[in-house]
Amino acid sequence: MRILLKLVLDCTPDAAWDAVRSPRGMQQVSAPFSTFESLEPAGFPVSWSAGEHPVKISSFGFVPVGDQVIGISYPERDDDVRVQVDTGRGLSGPLALVTKWQHSIAIAPAPGGRTLYRDQLVFEAGSLTPLLWLGYWAFWQWRGARIRSLAPTWKAPRS
Repeated sequence: MRILLKLVLDCTPDAAWDAVRSPRGMQQVSAPFSTFESLEPAGFPVSWSAGEHPVKISSFGFVPVGDQVIGISYPERDDDVRVQVDTGRGLSGPLALVTKWQHSIAIAPAPGGRTLYRDQLVFEAGSLTPLLWLGYWAFWQWRGARIRSLAPTWKAPRS
């Protein structure tokens, strides 16, 4: 199943890209429905590097959902679109029911110095896929609303 968001954000592409690459940004757009705790020895990095990042996920900060690996990659492109892909996997709890996970975020320039933000989740969980789709769809709408509200506060990193 697939869930899509396509938003024009009131921030620069550099600011949006910095937020997408930030574990703090992920936490901001997901709270309070999902909260994340790093399982890496040093905790969350300042910015996601390519590779695997284990996390513990809770709902509303106190209902355990399970452990998951966030598997980050940054595919090379020949245009001005920047893409982050998470092909992680659930390790425990309901997250382990998901057999395919591909979350892609694309950042591109939009007119007026704004940002075109595209967010796609493709997942499979056997016969539970339609039920999980409802939950993920609702969560993605929340994320979209949070992203829109937070984007004007995002600032491009200093060079």
